Amino acid sequence: MKKSLDLSLYLVTDPQVAEGNSFLEVIEDAVKGGVTLVQLREKDCSSREFYDKALAIKHLLSSYDVPLIINDRLDIALAVDADGLHIGQEDIPYDVARKILGPDKIIGLSVENKTDALRANKLDIDYIGISPVFSTPTKIDTAPALGLEGSRLINSISKHPSVGIGGIHLQNAASIIASGSDGISVVSAIMMAKDPFRAAQELKQIILKAKDYE
Repeated sequence: MKKSLDLSLYLVTDPQVAEGNSFLEVIEDAVKGGVTLVQLREKDCSSREFYDKALAIKHLLSSYDVPLIINDRLDIALAVDADGLHIGQEDIPYDVARKILGPDKIIGLSVENKTDALRANKLDIDYIGISPVFSTPTKIDTAPALGLEGSRLINSISKHPSVGIGGIHLQNAASIIASGSDGISVVSAIMMAKDPFRAAQELKQIILKAKDYE
């Protein structure tokens, strides 16, 4: 059965910016603070390291019923039976990923412009990542920043739930929700925080307020 999807506060991991803290401790503190979805992104480690880390995070998240999404690597997602996979425009095609993963896994797709969003409307994906909304130093292989106007445009034409990605922090999180996104995706705003629990908690409060849930 596919896990329920709450895109409100989507954490993308980056071991390079989790300085001074245990990687797993940062993730657990963030989840306790309000993170609703965790994506494991690894670009430089071996497949074995990726697998071991994914397995450890999956075990951790199972206690909180928070889904684990694997970035790019379909083989790792299969190997650890992750809850889903996030792919970009240059990664394995969606239809191949869906055929292999089956109907009960979450699949997210990055969209970088209007054309990508219109193509995504023809796919039975679970969400889109609007990327990047703002410039970000943690992911340099992306298209030019879309800005809030670009985010609004994509949300206006997309039939899928969306999460804003790129350069998001306390000061601009609410504007992402106001542009029509269902949630925000962050890396350094939590991974680099001295107190990941508090950082996640503050972001979550901003998101809920922006959604008029309070």
